[in-house]
Amino acid sequence: MTDAAHAHELIVIGGGAAGFFGAITAAEAGLGDILILERGPEVLTKVRISGGGRCNVTHDCFDPRELVSHYPRGSKSLLGPFHRFQPADTISWFTNHGVALKTEDDGRLFPVTDHSGTIIDCLTTAARHGGVNWRTHCGVAKVERTEEGFEINTETGEQLHCRALLVATGGIRSRQARIPAEDLGHSLSPPVPSLFTFKIDDPRLHDLQGVSVPHAALKVGDLVSTGPLLITHWGLSGPAALKASAWGARKLAARDYQFTLEVNWTGMGSAESLGPQFDHHRQHHGTRKILKRSPIEGITRRLWQRLARFSGIDDKTTWATMTRAQTKELVGQLTSARFDVAGKSLNKDEFVTCGGVSLDDLRLQTMESKQVPGLYFAGEVLDIDGITGGFNFQSAWTTGHLAGLAIAGQSR
Repeated sequence: MTDAAHAHELIVIGGGAAGFFGAITAAEAGLGDILILERGPEVLTKVRISGGGRCNVTHDCFDPRELVSHYPRGSKSLLGPFHRFQPADTISWFTNHGVALKTEDDGRLFPVTDHSGTIIDCLTTAARHGGVNWRTHCGVAKVERTEEGFEINTETGEQLHCRALLVATGGIRSRQARIPAEDLGHSLSPPVPSLFTFKIDDPRLHDLQGVSVPHAALKVGDLVSTGPLLITHWGLSGPAALKASAWGARKLAARDYQFTLEVNWTGMGSAESLGPQFDHHRQHHGTRKILKRSPIEGITRRLWQRLARFSGIDDKTTWATMTRAQTKELVGQLTSARFDVAGKSLNKDEFVTCGGVSLDDLRLQTMESKQVPGLYFAGEVLDIDGITGGFNFQSAWTTGHLAGLAIAGQSR
């Protein structure tokens, strides 16, 4: 029988985390004849590079109400889905499929192997055991609704048919990723980057790459982000910067990534809170040279010396001889340093976008389109994105799981 005459029970467009998890879930729920189409040369590429090659599977946040607070887009709509499948369920699933996970101090979960290949092997093995097939180098050129389901025309000229269709094409920045949703009548909110780092060329940061602070506060207009901050070759990165980029994704895109960033290296400490610390050093360590070491927890000696020098303090200045003007400038450099941002960079090799299919267009219990019966969505193609820390993978597992279960149930 030719494929033109054969209708698969399910075709999944997109061989990423959400697509594979949806296909596996449907197969493990009893659905057969499932095919995944991947345009690229291999599947699960984002899984491979995520977390610096370690794959940050999820986060140890088990209260759905708290969990949704980590999603700049999609938070309210995800409450119901997270009650049905949340990080505890993800941990159980991988554990039951032979993958041991570990929780790091910041709540992120990784395979104990510290290798993303462990997750890829788990997913591909589970798919094979469930009878799921996949094809690479198989992009989709056109999708149409038929009486029996869907007709898919590939970029290689093939014509495939299926009864149910799961679209998991990932971020919609490419035309190819948008084709299935748009061909089937879904409008997409425009994609803009999320989870990026800030390009800053400022002498205060030169040659300090690798220096970090455990608690910083960043401010862009009325947007405030806190967390660890890392100085890089090109500017600033780390969780504080990534969270700011996620929550401010659309506003920063509208500014073409040209804006002023205010940095409080001490966290949420104020200029007034530093006064008593400085007074203590004047009284008890008056003869000690200021550049000798940092008196502020979390501020390394290298960063302290750099900010002090830019405050007009030299090698001879002691706590007792520091002038009022120098004190004011140093406090400002510590608590409200202003930097001109001139662009963005990727967070390692990862690329997350906000934008996609509106969750208002879906039945959130099943991820099925309200407009097109039999059409389901999962993963980053939806207008969902989380901050760094495993939250984007969790939304992929959750939406893929709900879609897979619903498709299998609908088939029965």
